[in-house]
Amino acid sequence: MSGEEQARIDDFRLAGVPDAFQRLWNPHRAAYQSRGQDQVTGADDCPFCQGPARSDEDSLIVARGKTCFVILNLYPYNPGHVLVCPYRHVPDLTDLRPEEAAEFTRLAQQAMRVLRAVAKPAGFNLGINQGKVGGAGIAAHLHQHVIPRWGGDTNFLPVIAQTKNLSATLGETRQLLAEAWGAHTEDAAGYLTDDDGRVQEDH
Repeated sequence: MSGEEQARIDDFRLAGVPDAFQRLWNPHRAAYQSRGQDQVTGADDCPFCQGPARSDEDSLIVARGKTCFVILNLYPYNPGHVLVCPYRHVPDLTDLRPEEAAEFTRLAQQAMRVLRAVAKPAGFNLGINQGKVGGAGIAAHLHQHVIPRWGGDTNFLPVIAQTKNLSATLGETRQLLAEAWGAHTEDAAGYLTDDDGRVQEDH
């Protein structure tokens, strides 16, 4: 082995000296981080438009309505973090038609009922980030966050290390919520409703 080769090996060993930090590797985020907001230029490259064309399992869709659907957030703040999206590629809440706005709200309510039943959260964060400057990850397609919260779920990991520790895979979470979805369909007045939000005749 030449002196130059040995020097390269020594340099490599030096670069790999262990330190005190643990590392959570997330290479799947690279595409999102490298392209950011520019990754969505229209309906053709919008994940919220493409998702409903695939299976629920592949797209992590929890439930489908007539005008809107519920999908897991690929980068959840907490387990069970879902997004309510219209099928139409519109950016703003004011763009929704009346029937879309009604289902948009109804699906968010339903998501809360299901999450309460299966995960017993102590509270929720509900929110819509409008526009790029408003913090929307994908500003071109409207979506509402429904995030379950528990006491103590904010600790040094997300606050200091910008890291969340999640206890279930996205696939497991989607299946759990999807299976529970049909069993918790009551509107605000306590009436059982069908998948289209109509009050069931036999209630």
